[in-house]
Amino acid sequence: MIKLIGLRKAFDGHRVLDGCTLSVARGETVVIIGQSGAGKSVLLKHLVGLIRADAGQIEIDGERATEFTNADWEHVRTRIGMVFQNAALFDSLSVWENIGLGLLEHTNLNREEVFDIVKRKLALVGLVNVEHKRPSELSGGMKKRVALARAIARDPEIILYDEPTTGLDPISAALINDLLVKLRDQLKITAIAVTHDLISARKIAHRICLLHKGKIVSEETPDSLDHTENAYMRQFIRGEAHGPMTDPEA
Repeated sequence: MIKLIGLRKAFDGHRVLDGCTLSVARGETVVIIGQSGAGKSVLLKHLVGLIRADAGQIEIDGERATEFTNADWEHVRTRIGMVFQNAALFDSLSVWENIGLGLLEHTNLNREEVFDIVKRKLALVGLVNVEHKRPSELSGGMKKRVALARAIARDPEIILYDEPTTGLDPISAALINDLLVKLRDQLKITAIAVTHDLISARKIAHRICLLHKGKIVSEETPDSLDHTENAYMRQFIRGEAHGPMTDPEA
C-alpha cells in the first residue's frame, strides 16, 4: 500500500532522510521509532504532500506520489487520515464541527447528514454526548479520541499517527492504544505511527522499525523485539546512553 524507496530530504544542508526505504502492506500497522530529531515526523509529512522529497520515490497504492501535482495530492488526501501530535483541534469550533469540517468543505452532504456521521464516528471511539462541547472542555485523552474520530470521518484507507499517546497518563494512553487496535482490526486500515512510546509500539504494531541517521536500520515484530540482534535496536529499547546510536566509535 505504501512504499518509500531511497527517500532523501535535507534542510539547510542537514540531511534528515538519507535513503530511507520502507514498505507497508495493505491492512498493516507499522510503527516507526527513533531518537528525537531522527526525522520521523518529516517522513509522515512526505506521505501527505506537506514536504517534497529531494530524491527517491514514494508510492501510494501503486501510484508514484513523488510525481503528484498539488491537485493530485488534494485527491489522495481524501484517502488519508492523520492524527497530529497535539490533536490540533480548532478551539473556536465545537467537537462535531471539528470532526465534520472536511465533510462540510469537500462533500455535498448537508449539516444534518454530517452530524449523523460524526455521531457514529464518536461512538466508534467511545465518546457520546460530546458533540456540542468545545475542545477546551475536554481532557487530553478525550481530545485524542476526537482527533481519531476526525481522522476516520471520511473512511480513509490510510491513517498516519504522529505520537498518538504523547502527553497522556498511562491509563489514558492504554485506552488510546486499545482504540488504535480496534480501528486497525475493524476497519482494516493501513497505518503508520511514529512514537517514542515502546508500550504503545508493542501494542499496536505488526512491525516496529527503527529510524536512525535517515535510514531504517532495524525491523522487528513485537514478539521479536526483546530478542533483537540489531545493536541499534537493542540500545534504543533498553534506553542505554552508550552504544552505536550515540558513540561514533562504538
